[in-house]
Parts: sequence; structure tokens; C-alpha cells
Amino acid sequence: MSEMRRLHVGMPDGTGYEVRIGPGALDRVGDYLDQQGIEAGSQLVLVSDANVAPLYGVALRDALEEAGYAVMDLVVPAGEKSKSLACASELWSALAERGIERDATVLALGGGVVGDLSGFVASTYLRGIRYVQVPTSLLAMVDSSVGGKTAVDLPQGKNLVGTFKQPAYVLADIDTLQSLPEGEWKNGLGEAAKSALVGGGDFYRWLTGGAAAVRAHEKSAVRDLVVRCVTFKAGVVARDETEVSGERECLNYGHTLAHAIEVEAGYGTFGHGVAVAEGMRFASRLAVEAAGAPKELVALQDSLLDSLGLPPLAWRADPKALLDRMKHDKKARAGQVRMVLLTGVGSWRVQAVSDEVLLRHLTAWARSKGALR
Repeated sequence: MSEMRRLHVGMPDGTGYEVRIGPGALDRVGDYLDQQGIEAGSQLVLVSDANVAPLYGVALRDALEEAGYAVMDLVVPAGEKSKSLACASELWSALAERGIERDATVLALGGGVVGDLSGFVASTYLRGIRYVQVPTSLLAMVDSSVGGKTAVDLPQGKNLVGTFKQPAYVLADIDTLQSLPEGEWKNGLGEAAKSALVGGGDFYRWLTGGAAAVRAHEKSAVRDLVVRCVTFKAGVVARDETEVSGERECLNYGHTLAHAIEVEAGYGTFGHGVAVAEGMRFASRLAVEAAGAPKELVALQDSLLDSLGLPPLAWRADPKALLDRMKHDKKARAGQVRMVLLTGVGSWRVQAVSDEVLLRHLTAWARSKGALR
């Protein structure tokens, strides 16, 4: 396998886009964009956050300008709080003030927050302009940069306002992960574990066997992890781009409780992938009663999460408060929580779960955590 990998994400209507994964990808960003039909001389809006911009923003801007692009920089505060309508409004105003036109391209340089926010702004400004994902976090590379979901948060819940808009291109330079704090690695590994558990088969076997190499940040293992995650997600998205058939809902495994935790604890208290890992632990135990899953599945999943450095959260909240948050989940119907539940590795279904059952399991979950924090 060569160092650089190119994958195609196909859409049900026959369209699609390329994902390029490998080390040193940013060094040739101008060439890559030109190959995608984003011609030199066109307007590029480089959106990043206060953490990533100082690390890679200047070098990327210089490379783009040297290739002949007209670049405009926009920097937002780092963290989940930037995924807001207020921040989106500031970006819309900046684009309008600078005269950004419909043939412009937004480049999202950063993690999942920057990618979601930039994609949402691009999908709504002038009723939609092109955008490119340049993920610099493991979570964004393995999950959020691919698939076309864009969103901002509301006080009532995560990702409640958003659009489906596929990027024109995704450029994942795994060298940028060298600057990633350990906590951000764990966020990415939480989403990767989700994909492997839902996808099953060779992907799951590979991750269980290679967890140590991935956790040690071995470059070839990390590249292969990103490739496998993107390949899995591209297959799901190609069959159900906008969650019409329901197949894409499998990508929300662990997310129903995870989003409730993130909101109840306060945005930014826990990383998204870490919360997803906790949500999967909860969902596997619930699945034994609600979906007839074997108890062995709980042990298999716990073992994988432990091997990736994702232990249970040392935190709990009021079960009734979490249940109320879960009722705001996007999968909820008629006020009833619907959960993605595994019945085995690689086997899943979405089903409604009664408040009574959920509250009983949330209470057991809370009791297992000890004192409130």
C-alpha cells in the first residue's frame, strides 16, 4: 500500500467526490484543488480556529497564494461553543462584507467543529457555495469530514440545526495529527470504534488486533484506520445519503446518550468521541434487554474500548435529566426515544425504547458511577 490513498465517495444520484489520505498532503494542496476543478484565481475562504490556525493556517495560505488562489482568512474561537448560530452569523456577515461570490470555495481547516460550522455556513450562504474539508483531527478524518452532515448546536441539544451538503473534496494530511493532544486522539478513536463495531467483519478484526499500534500513533496504522473508517462510512452514505431509508442511522450508534451527556455536562466538558464511547457502553447493556443481544457482546465491546484507552466516564448526572435530553435526539419520534442497538458485532437495528426501560437503565448507569461530580 502506497503512502497516499485516494478514495471515492459516491452518491445515490451518481455524483461523488474524492478523499485523499496520507502524509504531506498539504504540501501539494494547490495541485490537488486544481485537479478537482477549483481553478487558480478563484476565491478561497480559509476557515480555521484559534488552535489550528497558528499551526497550519499560515503555511496553507502561503501554499494556496503561491498556487494563484485569492485567499481570505477567517478564524473562530476553538471549541464546541463555536458551533452556534451566533458564530455562523458572524461568518455569513464576513463573507458578505468581503464580496464573496457563488463561485467561491470555503476551506474548513480543523477538527469536527470547524468542519460542521464551515459546511453549514457554505451550504446556506448565497443558498449554497462549494466547500472543501481539510481535517486536522482524528475524529474529523475518520468521521465528520465525510458524509455531508453540517450543523450547529442549540442550547436544547447538539446538531439540531443543519443541512446535508457534500463537500467537493476532502484532503486529510495525517502529518497534522502529530500536534494533536492525547484527549483529541481519544475522541477520534471513539468514533473509529463505533464504525468498526457497526461495520463488523474484517474492519472489527483489524482494529481489535491493531489497537496497540493505533494507540501508539504508528503512522501506517493511523493511515489505515482513516482509510478503513472512510471506506465504511462512504459505503453507508452511498446507500442512504440523507437518512431516507434509515440505514445511515447506524452511524449514530452511541450518540443518543453521548449528545445528552455533552449537553447536560456543558458543551466542551467531554469530547464528542469520548462521550460516544460512554454512549456505546450504555447502549450495549440496554441491548441485552431491549434487543436480545448476547451478554458476550458487552464484554467484547468493553474490551475494545479499554484497549483503545477509552475507559468509562467518571461522571454521572440525574437520570431524568438525561432522559429529557435524549428525547431531543434527532431520531426521536412522537416523543419516544429511538436507539441504535447492536445485536452482534456488525449487526444492528433502530428501535423505540420506552421511558420506563430507559429510566431504569439510566438509573443503573448512574449508580455505577458513585457520587455526583
